[in-house]
Order: sequence, then structure tokens, then C-alpha cells
Amino acid sequence: MKLKGKLILLTGASGGIGQAIARRLAAQGAGLILVGRSTQQLQALARELKLLANNGFVLQADISNRHGRETIRTALVALQEPLDALINCAGVNLFGMLEDNEPDAIEQLIATNVTATILLTRLALPFLNKKSGRIINMGSSFGGLGYPGFSAYCASKFALRGFNEALRRELSDGYIQVAHLAPRATNTSLNSGAICAMNKELGTAMDEPEVVAAQLESMLLATRMRDRNIGWPERIFLRINSIFPRLIDSALRNQLPVIRRYAQSLPEPVTSSAPGTTISIRLS
Repeated sequence: MKLKGKLILLTGASGGIGQAIARRLAAQGAGLILVGRSTQQLQALARELKLLANNGFVLQADISNRHGRETIRTALVALQEPLDALINCAGVNLFGMLEDNEPDAIEQLIATNVTATILLTRLALPFLNKKSGRIINMGSSFGGLGYPGFSAYCASKFALRGFNEALRRELSDGYIQVAHLAPRATNTSLNSGAICAMNKELGTAMDEPEVVAAQLESMLLATRMRDRNIGWPERIFLRINSIFPRLIDSALRNQLPVIRRYAQSLPEPVTSSAPGTTISIRLS
């Protein structure tokens, strides 16, 4: 799909990865509808990208509540033209051992990462171009591998991966394409210091947001979209976990003291908008 002149709705646009995606797609001449919770960041991004020149605009909306989603519906009705793509990038992370996670934080995570994404996709479906529309759901490597300290987050991303798979099959007799992009950790200001310090001690790496944006752009440009997992050796770990999960159990048990130390050092549960976390596992 050529991006010039295409109308694309991007949620989570005020986050680090969302901004990188917006810059990438705007450079290709796409018309962007940028959705996020931070009015200041959205407006700054709109000025930087000269959004209005490409018939784009920003919407300050929290997709985890009905009012925010209705704001988006009203805008789509007013447009009177079909969407070419929906990119579900909004999401939050929650680091900490499950017994220490506050119930409200868990509920908010599920509401944002799962419920809001499903409901917004349902809302947007009638507005998508029936001949060439595309949906990309931003997942995580933790949507295929359960990791200590991220129980609720993993649950939300496993759910999103299942939703993506089912929706892709549900729409397979038409022309709307659905795909899942699973990043590992990204170097954004919203990653907590504890997560970054833990990754450093465990010898893991973090991608720049531009890496994720480039992968997403490549997916949109492809004639036929395919699910993608970003990062090596993450793809290998995900494969091993799906066939021999006990090998991963053993490897992660060795990391558990480090994970628990950083999780228990938190003054309170930490949430952020990082859609993926790096995995570094020694299978010995």
C-alpha cells in the first residue's frame, strides 16, 4: 500500500513510539489522525509535522473511556471519507510482582491494552476502506512469553495477540487486512528507571522507537501484511517457549532474584507506555 494521501488513525500518538510512527508516516505523505491523552504533545507534534497541510489533525481522547471513543467516532463521521488504516498503538505497562500490584492499576491496564483496543477497533471497522483497509495491533514480545514481574501486562498482550488472530480470520473473506507487531523494549522516556536498570544488569538491549516505526511502515507498504516480532534472540525464545516451555521456565528461574529485587525496590507500582520488553535468557 502506497502511503501518500492515505488516511491513517493512530492511537497512542503522544507516546515515544507513537511519535516515531507519526513522523515516519508523515514523511511518506500520509494524512494522519493522531489520538492521544496529552494535548500539549499532540499539538507540538502537529506543528512539527505540518499536519494540516496533509489533511491531518489531532484528537485529544482517552480511548479507555466511552467519552474518548465517542470523540473519535464523531470525528470519523464528520470526515465522510474512509480510513485506510487503523494503528492501535495506545497501551500501558505495569512492572512489579503480582502481589504488589494495586487492583486499580491492573484494571486500568486491562481496560487500556485489551478492552479499549477491542472496542475502538469495533468502532472503526465501519469506517475502514472495504477494499484495502488495514489494522495493525501493537503487541509485545511478552504477548508470547510470560515473564516474571509483568504478569498482568503479559496477560493483556496475550489477549491482544489472540484478538488479532481471531479478527484476522474473521475478516479473511474480505479485503481488510489485520496484523500484529510485537516489539521488545524501546528507549523512551516512559520506561521506568527500574526496568531500564534491570535490563542493563541482565545484559539485555533496548531498541530506539524508530526501529519499531520502520517495521510498521514496512508492514503497511507490503502487498500482504504478516505478523512480525522484533528483535534477536527474542524470536528464538518465543519459538522455544511455544514448543519447550520448561526450558524457558528454568532459564527465567535463574533471573528471578534480579527481577524480584528491582520489582520490590519500587516505592509504588510503575506504569508506562512501553509496548514491549526485551528478553535475554541463557538456556543453561
